[in-house]
Amino acid sequence: MTLLGWMGLALAALVALVALAFGLRALGAARWAEMIRTHTAELDAGSVGGQGRLPASASPARFDAHELDGLPRPVQRYFRQVLTDGQPIIAAASLEMAGTMNMSATAEQWKPFTSRQRVVTNRPGFLWNAQVFMFPGLPAHVEDSYIAGHGRLIAKVLGLITVADMQGEGEIARGEFMRYFAESPWYPTALLPSQGVRWEAVDNASARAILIDGPISLTLLFRFNDAGLIASVRAEARGARAGKDGVMVMLPWDCALSDYRPQGGMLIPMTGEAAWVRPEGRKVYFVGHVKTLSHEFLP
Repeated sequence: MTLLGWMGLALAALVALVALAFGLRALGAARWAEMIRTHTAELDAGSVGGQGRLPASASPARFDAHELDGLPRPVQRYFRQVLTDGQPIIAAASLEMAGTMNMSATAEQWKPFTSRQRVVTNRPGFLWNAQVFMFPGLPAHVEDSYIAGHGRLIAKVLGLITVADMQGEGEIARGEFMRYFAESPWYPTALLPSQGVRWEAVDNASARAILIDGPISLTLLFRFNDAGLIASVRAEARGARAGKDGVMVMLPWDCALSDYRPQGGMLIPMTGEAAWVRPEGRKVYFVGHVKTLSHEFLP
């Protein structure tokens, strides 16, 4: 065979490989989208595998400033900063984000991501649907969710090759419920006492908040900045993967919130970061910026 013939064969093989890659990516994206549609329907229904929604609470449809009476002073100040009397209670929220994630527990392997997230507040729950760009043209699809007491962390390269699949109750559910609670400043009426949150005084710049869903009870420390806004949220123990073998260990977990902007009559943080507090210090692994945010309110 001539050189020209070999070059033709090589080009044909390359075209076939590119077509195969595009085909696999399209197939994976379609399968992933179908799974996300199923899980989003579960989120909105408050049901996973037949497990029903908790009875709807007799929640007021609007914020009444009188419910702040008796709360710790920094908590009262926060609500007066971010809400106005009569603010409709948030039933759901939808967010689009972009940012970077460190994919390694032991090194610096930062990768860009984009995501869409839906949150519901009657039975606390969320679904975070992200694409993490591991290499050009090679996205990993990631679902992080808490639905009707069921936690999920699923990651698939091209939407086809599973690299992580942790789901169920117990520690995975607790960790995902913790994320919902720490991100509540994006849907701040969910932090009101009328929505099931109990506040305990600590000092002039912090307070503990307690939230219960089914068998899971969480206590997080909320810290407030000089403007009276939530600056960070901390849990003393959350399950983290550590080392090359991926063994789960319990570590303090700290989330910082910043860049508050007006949104629907409220003040909402547009930037968030999450970090593990390891023996050697605070280690940020997630930085995200809200690009779009919309709320749905109780009628």
